[in-house]
Amino acid sequence: MSGMLAPEVLVLGASGRVGAGIVSALLEAGSPVLAVGRDPRRLEQLAARHADEPALEVLSGSVATERAAEQLAARVARRPRPLRAVVDAIGGSHRSGRLLDRPASSLRRSLDRDLLPRLAAARHLLPLLGGRDELARYVLIGGPQAECGWSGYGHASISVTAVRMLAKVLHEEAQPLGVRLQLLAVDAPVWTSENAAHACAGWPSALAVGRNVVALLAGEGDSGRCVVAYSTPKATPPRRLLACDVANPLRVLAATGDGQAAA
Repeated sequence: MSGMLAPEVLVLGASGRVGAGIVSALLEAGSPVLAVGRDPRRLEQLAARHADEPALEVLSGSVATERAAEQLAARVARRPRPLRAVVDAIGGSHRSGRLLDRPASSLRRSLDRDLLPRLAAARHLLPLLGGRDELARYVLIGGPQAECGWSGYGHASISVTAVRMLAKVLHEEAQPLGVRLQLLAVDAPVWTSENAAHACAGWPSALAVGRNVVALLAGEGDSGRCVVAYSTPKATPPRRLLACDVANPLRVLAATGDGQAAA
């Protein structure tokens, strides 16, 4: 039965703001999506926003612990649709404060919250992508603090940098499984309706980040590098809906435009 269904993309953190934008971009590209999040209410709201999209399914689940990630993977493995890719859009913490003003245990808590769930997710979801005839994809979304630590946000800067190193290690370890694991580096805050009052003009929208994910999953202009920088041209809206394309819709969308990102 599974061979008769189009593969789906699993989005972790889909109930968050960036995750919801990625879900929208994937649906825009015509890809079936399994949206996973910890907040059932926000997942219901996401489903309501896309009520006319039969390709979207939501699943309440967590990767906060090893056991939770294992249980989620078991549920995903029983689904009739095969997985095309996994997108990890789990949001990190952004509490302000100087490192020197807090005990070392604060950093441990940040890593427990922001880094270890992403490792737990990869440990249990990567094997579900292996053994496919075509190259499978696993994408992590990286935050803006990795290249240069943000003053007053030291804990978040260290956690985001650790996620980047995690991606580099997993990039090598995933290759024998037939999976290309990459990190999309979004080196600016993401614009949302909540931060619109102080957002800068150059900040990308969550949908623009999602369109970059679509291009990355399609492999267009992708040399196999582990860390891939966010690109404004790749955030271009598609010229037409792709739900009816018989070819790989992600690949078609990635090749459609070269304009500027919409806010």
